[in-house]
Amino acid sequence: MAVESSSLSAIMAEEENLDPNTTNLIRIEKHVPAIKAICGGGDEGPSKEKKIMCGGEKSKSNTVIQPSHSFQNSWTFWFDNPSSKSNQTTWGSSLRSLYTFASIEEFWSLYNNMHPPTKWVHGADLYCFKHKIEPKWEDPVCADGGKWTMMFPKATLESNWLNTLLALVGEQFEKGDEICGAVLNFRTRGDKISIWTKNAANEKAQISIGKQWKELLGYTETIGFIFHEDAKTLDRTAKPRYTV
Repeated sequence: MAVESSSLSAIMAEEENLDPNTTNLIRIEKHVPAIKAICGGGDEGPSKEKKIMCGGEKSKSNTVIQPSHSFQNSWTFWFDNPSSKSNQTTWGSSLRSLYTFASIEEFWSLYNNMHPPTKWVHGADLYCFKHKIEPKWEDPVCADGGKWTMMFPKATLESNWLNTLLALVGEQFEKGDEICGAVLNFRTRGDKISIWTKNAANEKAQISIGKQWKELLGYTETIGFIFHEDAKTLDRTAKPRYTV
């Protein structure tokens, strides 16, 4: 799948939270452990174009590009615009699918065209979910699930969001099959990142995900897991069923 940066930039720019003028479409983050797993263990990052030999000599007319580094799963970025939320008739109707990606090269092309989290407007939500799973309680895959949530100050929000994404797409979680995706919520009272999972009743799997996420980010505060069913019926008074 090729990333059409011009059309992508136009789509994202409409939401006023994305930068259509970014020219650096491939970024390598060597400090993130997950990048090694994604790129097959090397530090060199995404493959570059290389020449092939024809009859012992270099030929400019014969150029190949190495295959991209594909993920185990395809993933989709979703966006919920705060200005659209106020006009929606049903929850989730303002959700918009931005782009589906399937390789590390496509991931960086997308990520590098987004404004950093510190520049997003309050009330916006950015999701990264496995392809064909919608970030809604009503989605059949999410219906019986729940979520872990962490709060972050602006100073560390971007790095923790990026590391969470790399851990997800790089399949760094032992119970990764239980994960639906992650969401970044921009709120006046505090920005937060959540990981949504499939089967809330599977306590062992949820505890494993929560502990491993904390370890990956070096997060020291206690975090809680809330069932979607509790959130739907109790709203903000819903209490965590699990904590780590």
